[in-house]
Amino acid sequence: MWLKEFNYSLPEDLIAQYPIEDRAGARLLALDKKTGAIVHRKFYEIIEYLSKGDVLVLNDTKVFKARLFGKKETGARIEVFIISYNQNECVAFVKPGRRIKERTPIVFTDGISAEIKHRAQGRYYLEFSKPVDEVIKHLGKVPLPHYIKRPAEKKDEEEYQTIYARKTGSIAAPTAGLHFTKEILEALEQKGVRIVYITLHIGPGTFKPIRSEDITKHYMDPEFIEVDEKSAEVINSGKRIIGVGTSVARTLEFIALKNADKDKKIIPFSGYADLFIYPGFKFRVLDSLITNFHLPCSTPLLLVCAFAGKELIFKAYKEAIEQRYRFLSYGDAMLII
Repeated sequence: MWLKEFNYSLPEDLIAQYPIEDRAGARLLALDKKTGAIVHRKFYEIIEYLSKGDVLVLNDTKVFKARLFGKKETGARIEVFIISYNQNECVAFVKPGRRIKERTPIVFTDGISAEIKHRAQGRYYLEFSKPVDEVIKHLGKVPLPHYIKRPAEKKDEEEYQTIYARKTGSIAAPTAGLHFTKEILEALEQKGVRIVYITLHIGPGTFKPIRSEDITKHYMDPEFIEVDEKSAEVINSGKRIIGVGTSVARTLEFIALKNADKDKKIIPFSGYADLFIYPGFKFRVLDSLITNFHLPCSTPLLLVCAFAGKELIFKAYKEAIEQRYRFLSYGDAMLII
């Protein structure tokens, strides 16, 4: 299976640079994977597609302000993109990396500094003069994706975060969840839909480009996932499982795959997942998927192609482009039923 099969032409002007003001007012393309039917709706109408006894699974990860800007002693500007941290130490990408050597000090504002301890596999290990959580709180910028061609603004701190985010650890938002409002969640609960939360801290693995022409040779970097006992119990007893985002899909299917020989598909789990889902994968848990529109040749696109079939997804994407849907993180949504 070749990577070029998953390429398509995405007009640059359809890449959303800002979210719309009303989260729930985004457009929704509803795709029936059995009949191939496509219906154009608004996101708040998603309530009509869920029924009593259904289980809606959300990723409650919270994005931290991972992007920092500092200077070398020479005055050269340096970008530090933190991937993970613990106390005063962190793992990060540093740009421009070719100019950075071990023991290089980086100076930030407010008397904060860091030193490069070592480098391995393109990642830098830094030690800060203060706890990293304090540093990112005061100096960090929202880590908007590279295709959003503007600096992060203050309002992104709220807009690039789901309303139910509570466990800090992601360098990107689980963007399918950005469309949900308190009112939508309350309406679903009143309808008898059960809502549960899992955690996947989105890291570089989600965005790592597929370098090999043969997609089966691609490797997903591990990301931390967690499913508690209560959520596992509800998912196992659910009528229909609706995952919100590809991160939820990967979490549930990873656990189900590990647990394939057991009676219950989902068990409580806390650890790391590296499941790469591409066409040919057999889904064991997920019945429906809510997702945004993804980049060509990306791992999230391959996942949705695995879920609904490449031909059907590309048909839906073609129609979305013709109808001028907004794509990627701040864009519109898709429901695959």
